[in-house]
This record gives sequence, structure tokens and C-alpha cells, in this order.
Amino acid sequence: MTSGTASGTAALQERRYRILVTGYAISSYGTFLNVVALSLYVYAVTDRALAVGVFMAVRLAAGFVAGLAAAAVLARWTAKGVMFWANVAQAAALLLLVLAPDGFRTGTLFAVSAVVGASGTLFMVTLRSSIPDMVGEGRHTWANSLMVSGRSMAMVAGFASSGVVVSLLGYTAAFLVDMATFLVCALTVLLLPMPMSPARSDDESGDEKDGQGSQGEESDGGQDREARRRRVPAALVALGAVPVLGLMVALRGIDALGSSSHNAALPVYSTELDADNPAVFVSVFWCVWALGNVLVQQVLQRYTKRTGRSVGALGFGLGTIAMSGTFILAFAGLPWAATVVVALLAGAADGLTEVSYTSHLQTLPSPLRTHAFGLSATVENLGFGVGMIVVAAALDVFTPLSVVGVAHGAAIVLALVYVARVLRGRGAQEAQEAVPGSEEREGKKGKGESGARPARGGHRDGAEVSGG
Repeated sequence: MTSGTASGTAALQERRYRILVTGYAISSYGTFLNVVALSLYVYAVTDRALAVGVFMAVRLAAGFVAGLAAAAVLARWTAKGVMFWANVAQAAALLLLVLAPDGFRTGTLFAVSAVVGASGTLFMVTLRSSIPDMVGEGRHTWANSLMVSGRSMAMVAGFASSGVVVSLLGYTAAFLVDMATFLVCALTVLLLPMPMSPARSDDESGDEKDGQGSQGEESDGGQDREARRRRVPAALVALGAVPVLGLMVALRGIDALGSSSHNAALPVYSTELDADNPAVFVSVFWCVWALGNVLVQQVLQRYTKRTGRSVGALGFGLGTIAMSGTFILAFAGLPWAATVVVALLAGAADGLTEVSYTSHLQTLPSPLRTHAFGLSATVENLGFGVGMIVVAAALDVFTPLSVVGVAHGAAIVLALVYVARVLRGRGAQEAQEAVPGSEEREGKKGKGESGARPARGGHRDGAEVSGG
């Protein structure tokens, strides 16, 4: 392949990925809009605050289950097909809600909650795990930064416009807008140069051609079926064997619990600051947070382009510490000017952790990558769901500062352990590379049956995965 052809292919990949991110940002706007619209609609239909809590619980539970099933789904269906139908399913669920008769709306609402929760998780797991295939090696940080920037701006737009859309246009119009955003995203998925349907495997073709076989062939088929049944547990065992990755995913779960604390505490704290206009502080905080998130993406993209390196696992740990610390400070009663700076730093740290975490998991081999993102989605949904329940109860007794301080404080403690583990692993790796002849010994050890040495992608912050 000539350099001109390679450059043209890379440009085409980038253009199509940008189109996909645009569709994803539009659907994210619909997602954040329907978070508000659906919650308000649940309360309007049922007239019970408990129903709103159950609605969110169903959504998170569906996302939890979808995270567990994501690897199995992607082993059976193509990434393009999963992303396309995940968007279509959400659009269809919202259309069903619009068309549902009055007597069936409560049941339909909870069905929509389950569909949106499961489909949204499947889409995100598939998108994150497929980015290396879409943009090629060395472009992970740029691709993740673009994705996070689009989602951050969509979040602010969705939350900011939700009240206006619902108040002026009504719930039906809001749901139809949501439905349209998911259909737009589905159309951008169709433009990806990826297969829509799974390819037929050779052994399946052979099974159809040969109706019967010898006992030996049946035995081989039984072994193949047994191998398929054991594939997922084996992949999870391998995933657990990757250094620091288990701790990394656990930290992500505690981080989700911390996120639930400031999400639940912000309305309470804002009301305490200004009971007449409680939305002011929340709106300003999230707008400045989004600005910090978008700004740090520009810095990360330039850093990666200039150095050829990503922030990696260490950046995730340090970013988590900075993010949790700034979120605690946001509830400390600081002057407005200081709070704006804190919100800006919180958004920047949040953007750093998102990109570094996603980019690091994307360096895993394809089968492990899918399992890692599925497991991560499950842990994040669990942490956020449990956090919302615990935090809601705690806010009735304790101040927002103390609740957020405990939740994010736990994330800081685990992040410090994680950073120490990463630095120790990096020090051990550098010491090994400093020993004369270690590269040759490692090369001989890493050779498989083909005699080829696994490719090395540079520092992986203690999470190097063998190629065997």
C-alpha cells in the first residue's frame, strides 16, 4: 500500500468517524433530554415520587444486565449491527410510548426504561470497544476526545433545553424529538465501512452441507461446542490476569458512586444557596464543567499529536484524584469566582479520566477489550445505582458537603492505592528493561508456535498483555 493510499484511507476513516460522533452527540442530546422529560412524565402519570425512583432503578438494572451480556452479544453480532439496532430500539420504544393508550402508559413507561437502559449500555460498550477498528492504531486518544467532547456539549444542551421543550412543546413533542435523535444516530452508523450482518463461519456451512457425520466428527463437534461454552469464562479469567486492570475497573465503579453523590447533592445544595432560583447554581456549574471538559480534550489531542503518547493508566488515577477533590470543593461554600474555577477544573479532570480510561482499555486485544468494556459498564451501573439509593437516604440526615466528601473521599483513597500500584509496576518494568539481555530473553519467552514475537506498543503502565 502506497503512502498516498494509506493517507486517503486514514482520511476516509476520520471523516466517517466524525460523522458517527456527530450522530452520537445528537443522540446524546436526546438521551439527556429524555432523562429529564421521562422522569417528569413518570411523576405526572403516577403522581408518586417512588415511581420515579423505581423508573431509574429499572433503567440502571437493565444497563447492568446489558453490560454482562455485551461480550456475548458482540461475539454473535457485528458491532455495526449492534449499534444500529440499539438506536432503532430506543426510537421504537419512544414511539410506542407516544402511541400507548392512557391505561397502558404506566407499564409502557417501565418497558421504555428497560429498553433505553439496555440499548444505551450496549451502544456505548460497542462504540468504545470498536474505536480501534474504526480509526486505526495510534488514534485512540483523538477519537475518544472527540467522542467525549460531543457528549459533554450534548449533555449541557439536553439538560438546559429540557425544561423549555417540555414546557413549551409538551411531553409528546419531547419524546418525538428524542426518537428523531436516535434515528439520526442510526443513519450515521449505516455509513460506517463495516459489515452489518455476521459472516457465516466455515463450520456452520459444513454443518448444513453434512447432515450426518461419523462418531469422531460428532466428538469433534462436541468439543467445539464445549469450547464455545467455556469461551466467556476463559476470557474473564484472562481479563482478571491483566495487571492493575481489575483495580482500574473497581476504581471506575467507586468513581461512579462518587458521581451519584454530586448529581444527587447539587439540587439540594443549589436550593440551600438560593431557594427562589435553585436552578441557577446547577445550570452554571454544569455549563462551566462542560467547558472544562471540552478544553481538556483540545489539550489532550495536541499532546498526543505532538508526542505520539497517550496519558494512559497513570493519567486515569491522577485525574480521578483531581476530579474527586474538585467536586468536594464545589460544595464547600466558596465564593462564586472560586466555585467557577473549581467547576472548570472538575470538568477538565472528568474529561481526562474518561479519555485515559477508555484509551487504556482499547489497548487490550480485541476479545479482552469487549469483555473489559462490558464488565466496566456493569460495574459503573452498579456503583451509580447503589450510590443513588445510599446518597438519597444520607442527604436527609447529613449535609451535601459531608455526603459528597465521603463518597468522593473513598474514590480518592482507592485512586491513591491504584496510582501507587501503577508506579510500582512501571518501575519494575523499567528496571527489567535496564538489565542487559532482558529484551532478548523476553523475546524468546514471548514467541509462540509461529516463532513470532508479539508486537509491543510501548508503555502500558503495568498492564502489558502478552500476545500469546
